[in-house]
Amino acid sequence: MLGLAPAANGGNRTGRIFTGDSSGDFLWAALHRAGLASQPTSTHRADGLRAIGCWVTAAVKCAPPGNKPLPSERGNCAPYLVGELAALDTVRVVLALGAFAWDAALSTLAALGEDLPRPKPRFGHGAEARVGLWTLLGSYHPSQQNTFTGRLTPAMLDVVLRRAGQLAAVEAGLPDRG
Repeated sequence: MLGLAPAANGGNRTGRIFTGDSSGDFLWAALHRAGLASQPTSTHRADGLRAIGCWVTAAVKCAPPGNKPLPSERGNCAPYLVGELAALDTVRVVLALGAFAWDAALSTLAALGEDLPRPKPRFGHGAEARVGLWTLLGSYHPSQQNTFTGRLTPAMLDVVLRRAGQLAAVEAGLPDRG
C-alpha cells in the first residue's frame, strides 16, 4: 500500500506512517476489517499494531510543507521506494492511495524495468492497471478532505481492499477468500 508522505501530525510525529491521525484511523480500521491488521487503531509505533500480509509505505519519506511535495522531494525519495518494492519479491499488488501515489507507483515500476501501458493508466478510485508482474489498484486517499465529504467511505475502501486480496490470492495460487 502506497501513500503520499508521512503526515506532519501523524506518521512524522509517531514514527510510523498512517498512525496518530484521522487518515490512519480510517485506513487501519479498513485493513483490520479486511484481515490485514492486528487491530483497528494505532496511536504510536509501539502500540502492538501489526500489518498482516501487506506493506504500508509512502512515496515521499518526510513530511513535506503543506503536504505538497516538490518534484525534487519525490525524485530524491524515489530510489528508496524502488528499493523497497524490489526487496519485497512476493508483492504483486500495489494499492495507491491517491493520484500522487499512483504516479509514484508507475514511476517505480518503470524504474524496475517494466514497460508502462500506453496510454498511461489513469488514476481513479477502483482503477486497475496491469504493469508487468504487478497489478496497480487505485483508491482515493483516506484524508479528512475525502472521508469527511463522503468522497471515500469505509465501504468504498473495503471494496478496493477486497479486490487487492483477490488479486494477491490469484498471484500466490491460493483460493479466493472473496
